[in-house]
Amino acid sequence: MEYISSPKNDRIKTAKKLTVKKHQKDAGRYLLEGRHLVQEALASGQTPYDIYATEKYLDDRVLKPFYDKITQISESVAEHLSDTETPQGIFAVMPRQAEQLPDPLSGQFLLLDAIQDPGNVGTLVRTADAAGIKTVIFGQGTADAFGPKVLRAMQGSQFHVRIVSAKLMPIIKALQRAGIPVYGSELNEKAKSYRQIQPSAQFGLIVGNEGNGMDPVLLKQTDTNLYIPIRGKAESLNVAVAAAVMMFHLVGD
Repeated sequence: MEYISSPKNDRIKTAKKLTVKKHQKDAGRYLLEGRHLVQEALASGQTPYDIYATEKYLDDRVLKPFYDKITQISESVAEHLSDTETPQGIFAVMPRQAEQLPDPLSGQFLLLDAIQDPGNVGTLVRTADAAGIKTVIFGQGTADAFGPKVLRAMQGSQFHVRIVSAKLMPIIKALQRAGIPVYGSELNEKAKSYRQIQPSAQFGLIVGNEGNGMDPVLLKQTDTNLYIPIRGKAESLNVAVAAAVMMFHLVGD
């Protein structure tokens, strides 16, 4: 087994670049960090290009089927590759795969309209996964699904749902042509309380930017806009919290 002790090693330099979107797209792969995330990726059936691990993880049962792909690294290399203050010491170079919409178009969809905070994006994907929603659309302006902070925040849910990066307007129109209602999430004069909508196996739910809400052009295209009645004095809810309330209601029991 190869052992790499220096962060200046060419393979390590290449792996480090795979935390950056441009290099990920050019290479068609990205760097995944942490035992739990690597375990989820491998359990989903994905095959790593390379695995980098400190001595602590060399005999980890999660990695045994891929022993021939493991390179041992020093703690200093792990610190260099890591995006966190406390590196876990296990990394995998994984394929950056472009997902497609289900064909035929059916089911429940969460659409993210310019959600910028990686923590919010990750929480939204995890919540969709928990609610049983199988497809999440990352619209323009939404934090990259393969960015290190988003990957950590998703906590492996990205391997349980289909993540599609696309412009939202064509998706909305395609859902509507398929007879799937699309709900916005913004308070206006025509908006309905989310409780007025019956749970369904078919819907699309759009959640908008943290500061500006939904794009007005997209808002006009929705079938119905939903809001959550606030009984206290808070002006609004965090986008991930609001989406969670609506998702679980729309999915039903």
